[in-house]
Amino acid sequence: MVFAGYSQQTIVETNLFTKYNNAIKLFNEKAYAAAQTSFIAIHKTATTASNLKADAAYYDAMCAVRLKQPEADKKVLAFIEENPNSSKKNTAIFTVANYYFANKKAAYALKWFKKVDASYLSTEDKKELNFKMGYSYVVTNNLPLAKEKFLPLINDAKYGNDSRYYYGYIAYKLEDYGIAESTFKEIADNETYRVEISYYLLDISFQAGKFERCITVGKQLINTFKRKDRSEISKIIGESYFNLEKYSEAIPYLKAYTGKKGKWNNTDFYQLGYAYYKQNDFENAISNFNKIIDEKNFVSQNAYYHLGECYLNLDKKTEALNAFKTASEMDFDRKIKEDAALNYAKLSYEAGNPFKSVAEVLQEYLKEYPKSVAYEEINDLVVSSFLHQQDFKGALEFLNKKKTEKNNSLISEVSLYRGIQLFNDQKLEEALPLFVAGKKATDISISEKAKYWEAETLYQLESPKEALSKFTALKRELKSNSEDFKLLDYNIGYSNFTLKEYASAAVSFENFLQDGTIEKDIKDDAFIRLGDSYFALRNYRKAIDAYAAVVNTYGAEADYAQYQIGMSYGFIENNQAKINALTNVVNKYQISNLKDDALFQLANTYTLIKDNNKAHLAYNRLIEKHPNSIFLPKALVRQGLLYYSENESKKALEKFKQTTSQFPNSPDAFEAVANARNIYIDNGNLNEYVDWISGLKFINVTDSDLDNTTFAVAEKKYFEAKDGNEIIIALSKYTISFPDGIHKLKANYYLADILFKEKEFNKAIAYYQNVLEEGQNEYSEDSLAKLAQIFLERDEFENAIQILDRLELEAYSTENILFAQSNLMKGYFETSSYNQAIEYAKKILAKDKLNSQLENDAKIIIARASLKNEDFYTAEEYYTELETKASGELKAEALYYNAFFKNQQKEYLDSNKTVQDLIANYSSYKYWAVKSYIIMGKNYYGLKDVYQATFVLENIIKNFTQFKDIVEEAKEELKIIKENEAKTNNSVTPIKEEMTIKKNKK
Repeated sequence: MVFAGYSQQTIVETNLFTKYNNAIKLFNEKAYAAAQTSFIAIHKTATTASNLKADAAYYDAMCAVRLKQPEADKKVLAFIEENPNSSKKNTAIFTVANYYFANKKAAYALKWFKKVDASYLSTEDKKELNFKMGYSYVVTNNLPLAKEKFLPLINDAKYGNDSRYYYGYIAYKLEDYGIAESTFKEIADNETYRVEISYYLLDISFQAGKFERCITVGKQLINTFKRKDRSEISKIIGESYFNLEKYSEAIPYLKAYTGKKGKWNNTDFYQLGYAYYKQNDFENAISNFNKIIDEKNFVSQNAYYHLGECYLNLDKKTEALNAFKTASEMDFDRKIKEDAALNYAKLSYEAGNPFKSVAEVLQEYLKEYPKSVAYEEINDLVVSSFLHQQDFKGALEFLNKKKTEKNNSLISEVSLYRGIQLFNDQKLEEALPLFVAGKKATDISISEKAKYWEAETLYQLESPKEALSKFTALKRELKSNSEDFKLLDYNIGYSNFTLKEYASAAVSFENFLQDGTIEKDIKDDAFIRLGDSYFALRNYRKAIDAYAAVVNTYGAEADYAQYQIGMSYGFIENNQAKINALTNVVNKYQISNLKDDALFQLANTYTLIKDNNKAHLAYNRLIEKHPNSIFLPKALVRQGLLYYSENESKKALEKFKQTTSQFPNSPDAFEAVANARNIYIDNGNLNEYVDWISGLKFINVTDSDLDNTTFAVAEKKYFEAKDGNEIIIALSKYTISFPDGIHKLKANYYLADILFKEKEFNKAIAYYQNVLEEGQNEYSEDSLAKLAQIFLERDEFENAIQILDRLELEAYSTENILFAQSNLMKGYFETSSYNQAIEYAKKILAKDKLNSQLENDAKIIIARASLKNEDFYTAEEYYTELETKASGELKAEALYYNAFFKNQQKEYLDSNKTVQDLIANYSSYKYWAVKSYIIMGKNYYGLKDVYQATFVLENIIKNFTQFKDIVEEAKEELKIIKENEAKTNNSVTPIKEEMTIKKNKK
C-alpha cells in the first residue's frame, strides 16, 4: 500500500515537472499566454508549500506582467505574500519594475523599484537600480530624489556619462547654475548630449546675465542645430539683445522664436512689442502688445502703458484710453499707475468714455490724486465734460452741489439746454421750469432763448393765451438778432389763430412772410394759415390771394388751398370761379382727401345755378367714387330734393329711402323721412308712408314728446352744466329710458364725450361703440378717434387696429386720417405684422406735408420692421436716412445700426468711428451706447486687436449688469475670442461653460 502510494505520487510529480519544463520553454520563447495557462494548471495541482507551486505562481505573475493583464500587480503581490521567503521574491519585483521601465512607464516602474531590497542585489544590479530610479524620478519630476540616485554614479564606467548629464540637468532645472555648468562642461564633448548641453550652457550664461557671450556663442551655435530646433537659441539671442537695449538687433531673433509647443506667452509678446516700440514702429508694437490678455502683473502693466502710448502716436485716442485705463488699475508700478490715470482722464474728456461719464472719471482722478500737478487742469474740465457729453442733467446736479460764483452763472444757461433736451423728448411739463430758470441768465441771448422756449412749451401744452403773452413780450423786448427767433411771428400768428383772434393772426403771418429765407414747407403753412385767418374774417379776396400763393408753387396742402379758394369765391357769389377751383381739386390732385368735399360743393353750386345735369353728375360721382364719404348721406338727401324739384318723385323717394337704409339714426335720415313724407302726401299714399316708417327702427311713432323732452333736458345739461357728474346722470337717464329713442345717436355720443373728458375711459367705450353701431354718421369720426385713443393708451393694439382701420376709411379730417394711419403703423408693428406696418409707414412718408417727428416715426418703423423681416438692405437704407435728421435716442439707435451694418460689411474702422460718435455725443442714451460696445469689440477683433476686443467686452460684463441681454452677448463674444487666442498664447485661459448643478430634493 505504501509503495503503491509512493509510486503513484512519484508519477504525478514527474508529470508536473515535465509540464513545468514545457511551460518554461514556452515562457522563454515569449509564448506567454500558452505558458501562463500551463503555470496556472501546475499551481492548482502542485502540493501546497512545494517549490513547484511557488515557482508556478512566480511565472504566472511574470506572464501576466508581460501580457499587460489588469491583475498583474495583484498576482506579483500575491506571490510575495504567499512566498515571503522565496529566493525569487526580489527578482520578481525587480523584473516587474524593469519591465515597466522598458515600456516607458516610469511611474509604474518607480512603484516597483521602491519595493526592491537592494541588499539582495549584486553591485551591478544596484547601480542599475539607482540609475533607473533616478531616471524615473526625473520623468516624474521629483528632481531632488533623482539627484540623490545619480550622484553615486557620476564616475561609474557604465553609467557615469549618463548620470553626469542628468545630474547637470537636474541642477539646471533647480536653477543651481554653478553646479549645472561645471557638470555639463565635463561631458560637453559627449556626442550623445552635445546638442542639449550646448543649449543648457548657453541658457546658463543667459541666466547669469552674460548677454554679450550669449549673443556670440548663440550665433555660432544656432547654425549647428536643425532648423526646427533653433527656436530656443533664437529666443536667448533675441532676449540678450533686448536686455542690452539693442532692440533693432533683437527683433529678428525674437520673431524666430516659435514658442512652447507652438504657443507664446504674454512676456514673449511684450518683449517683441517693446522692441518695436523703441524703434517707433507703433503698428507692429501694437500687434504684439494687444495680444497680452488674461494676466495682471508687472509685465502686463508696462505693456498696456506702452500700448496706450503707441495708440496715441497713431492718433487712436479711444484705443489709447482703454489701454491707459487698464494700466491705471494695476499697482505694480505706482508711477506708471498715476501717469496712466492722468492720460485716461484727459482722453476721456477728449474722446469720450464708453464706460463711465467723463465727469465721473475726472472727479475720480481728483479724489485719487489730490496732489497731482494736473489737479487744476482736470478740475476745470469737469463742467465742460458734462456739456460736451450733452449730459445737461448731470451738469445741473454738479453745479448745484458745487456752489461758486462761476458755477451759479452757468446754471441758467445749462437749464436752457436741459430744457430743450426734454422738449425734444416730448417731456414738456418737465422742460417748462427749466426754461423759467434759464430766463435768469445774465447773458441776454441765453435769457431770450429761454423766454422763446418757455412760450413754445406753453403753446404745446395747450395754453395758447399764456404762450401768446410770452411770445408778444419777447418780440417787444428782443435785443438778439439770431436765427433762433426766425419763427417768432409765425408762432405769434399760430397762438392768435388758436385763440380765434384772426385779425391779429393775419398781421403776424403777413409779418412772418416778409422774410425771404423761410423754408418752403413752413412758408406754405404760413400762407395757408394766413388764408384761413382772412377766410374766418370773411375777407375772401385776401384769403384767395394767400391760398393762391400755395397753389401756384405746388406747395404742401395745395389741394386744401385750392378747395378754400373755391369756397371763398362761393362766398363772394362768383360761382363760376368757385366751380373752376373745385373742379381743379377733383381733377388735378391725384391724392387728396378733399375730392368728396369738392364734389359735394360742386353739386350744391350747380344746383344753385340751376345746372341740374351737372349737379346730378357731381352727386353721382361722389356716391360712386367715395362710398365712405361723410357727405354721402347729405348728398343722397340733396339729390333726392333735386329730383323732387324736377318732379322725379320716384327717383327722389329712392334717394331718401337709400339714406334711411344706409344711415339710420342720422340727422340726414330724419330729414329724408320728412321729405319722403311730403312725397307720399303729394301722391296721396299716406298709408304706404305709415307702413314704411313702421319698419324704421329709429322712428318711434309713440312717446315722441316724452322722448324729445327728456333729451332736451339732457342736451341742455351737456352744453351748459359745469359739473361732469350732473351731465352724466342726465344723459344716462335718457339712454336708460329710451334705449332706441329718437335721439339715441346724439345721447350716446354726448355721454361718451363727457365720460372721455372726465377720464372715465372704461365707461366711455360702450357708448362710443353704440355710436359706431349706427354706421357712418356725424359723430362716428370723432368716436372712432377717441375710442382708438383709449385702446392705444391701454396698449390694446388688436382692438385699436380694428377701430383705426375704419377711421382711416371714414375720416373727413386730414388730422384724423393721419392719426389713424400713424397708429395703424405702430399697432401693426407692435402685433408683429411687419409687412402691414411697413405699408402704412410708406403711406405716411408719401404725404406732402409731414412734421419731422412723424416722418422719423415712419422711418424707424420701416427700419425696425425690415430688420425683423431680415431685409437688411432696407433697414440700412432707412437707418442711414434717420441718422441725418433724427435727434436724441432715435439718433443713438440709428448710429448703432450704422455701426452694425458696417461691421457686417467688414468696414471695421468706419464702424468704430460711428460707435465713437455715438459714445461721444449720445452716451446718455445708455442702452444704445452699451450695445454699440459689442460692435466695437467685434470690430477690434476683426482688426486683430485682441486686447481692445477683450477690454471692451470685459468692461461691458463688469459695468453694465443692468442690461442682461447685452451682457450675455458680450460673454458669448469673449468666449469665442479666448478660445481662438488660447490656441497660440499659453497665457490665455479659455472660458469654460458655466454649469448649473441641480440638487435632488431629500
